[in-house]
Amino acid sequence: MDLTFQFDWQAAIDSIPHLLTGIPWTLLISFGGLAIGFVIGIIFGLLSINPLRPLRWFATAYIEVFRGTPVLVQVLFIFYGLPQVLGGPIDAITAGIAAIALNAGAYISEIVRGAVQSIDRGQREAGLSLGLSGSQTFWYVVWPQALRRMIPPLGNQAIVSIKDTSLFSVIGVGELVRQGQVYIATTFTALEVYLMVALLYLVITMSLSIILRWVERSGLVGQ
Repeated sequence: MDLTFQFDWQAAIDSIPHLLTGIPWTLLISFGGLAIGFVIGIIFGLLSINPLRPLRWFATAYIEVFRGTPVLVQVLFIFYGLPQVLGGPIDAITAGIAAIALNAGAYISEIVRGAVQSIDRGQREAGLSLGLSGSQTFWYVVWPQALRRMIPPLGNQAIVSIKDTSLFSVIGVGELVRQGQVYIATTFTALEVYLMVALLYLVITMSLSIILRWVERSGLVGQ
């Protein structure tokens, strides 16, 4: 039995134009969800350190639920489960963005909480001694410093969320992996196509890492 196999580089190259059509959907779901998730993260991150206990409990419940369940289960629940409650279908793109937003928001909440609590108490006292109110001290003294400390973990979360979109092919989102599956179904070149899918994900995540490192070094955030 002949077990030799030759990698078909031409088939891999030929798949690129088809795979590229999935990148806009991958980026839309990733960054759309992350933008919403950042807002959610700020809200629940601040609630988690609020002196009012019921608000802290509420924030903790959200964070634990969405950190403790797989994003695949979350998107399946949103896409297949919620329509039974709402009485109407949910678009696959909307479901994907919502899943990324809620999942990333839970992790970003912890990033926000940790960054804010890492700022020395003396910074708050200095702001108050200058005549600033408690809210002014937070937003003009504490928050800019905390935001700068958030950049590395936020970058890591962004990369994780981009890779999580690969799971959304199960609900028919035409992202990168889904386009690869469609192409494989007609060409039977699974090894070549999935290698190119992996390389395209690598290009996206490495590009994002380079941009975030530049932002961190430039000091554009938190000034």
